[in-house]
Amino acid sequence: MIEVKGLTKRYGQHEAAREITFSVAKGEVVGFLGPNGAGKTTTMNMITGYLSPTEGTASVGGHDVLEEPMEVKRLIGYLPESPPLYPEMTVAQYLRFVARIKKTPAAGKRADMERILELTGIADMRDRLIRNLSKGYKQRVGLAQALVGSPPVLILDEPTIGLDPRQIIDIRNLIRDLGREHTIVLSSHILPEVTAVCGRVIIIHHGRIVASDTIGNLSRKLAGSAGLTIRFEGAENAAIAEIRGIPDVAKVSSMGSREPGTCDVRIQSRGNADVRRQVSQALARAHCAILMMRSTDIDLEDIFIQVTREEGD
Repeated sequence: MIEVKGLTKRYGQHEAAREITFSVAKGEVVGFLGPNGAGKTTTMNMITGYLSPTEGTASVGGHDVLEEPMEVKRLIGYLPESPPLYPEMTVAQYLRFVARIKKTPAAGKRADMERILELTGIADMRDRLIRNLSKGYKQRVGLAQALVGSPPVLILDEPTIGLDPRQIIDIRNLIRDLGREHTIVLSSHILPEVTAVCGRVIIIHHGRIVASDTIGNLSRKLAGSAGLTIRFEGAENAAIAEIRGIPDVAKVSSMGSREPGTCDVRIQSRGNADVRRQVSQALARAHCAILMMRSTDIDLEDIFIQVTREEGD
């Protein structure tokens, strides 16, 4: 749905984005991450046609951003970090204005607006002036304008900025639901939010892509192998002997006892092998009861820190 090849943006000698290349398939929800000043917003602005690239190409739905800008804009709903709101308008007036400038068909326009108002939780605010809304509600109105016209692609830059924890959860759930019908590129500094809704992440640093994959694959690549931590009741030596007999297990380490009568064990598999079933069977043979089993793969925060770490840090 989105194809970006060699996208570069220069400001004099400064390169805000350098040779950015990636694709986003129809129906994917992709996290676009990076430190402040990494080039995320610049890249998103080039994809939407707000900025022209110095080099490279970008297309949406098969339409080139530079050669067919109006076609591209019809396919995209864009929420920039600072929503483009008109404070002197009411919420309903603003959304009708957005519908006009997007040239959405008259048929079904009222029903579409009602759907969007309900979807974003601002139906009760339709007659309120935007300038009188809280920051959280203004952010919701910004998301609502991105949904006008039901564009197949949504590009969301910090969609939950300024929201309280309850509102963040609501918008996170909304984005997850929207991902069933839309292709979504989501930029956010709230990494648990990205983990919750995105199937894949692209991490940019100093204007270049430094990682692109699912969180699980990146975690395994950076950790070196898949890992498990097990807590069980039973004879430690017998359990460890059984686990060591599993061909895909590379290393077993005792971590002592955290609860009376139990033992914690750290297991590393060979490569990325999933050994959970084999470990369960091994502990059953040793007559041990599993009380806890969890993955020890590194999380998105650790991934982010590793791939954006400066040399010498």
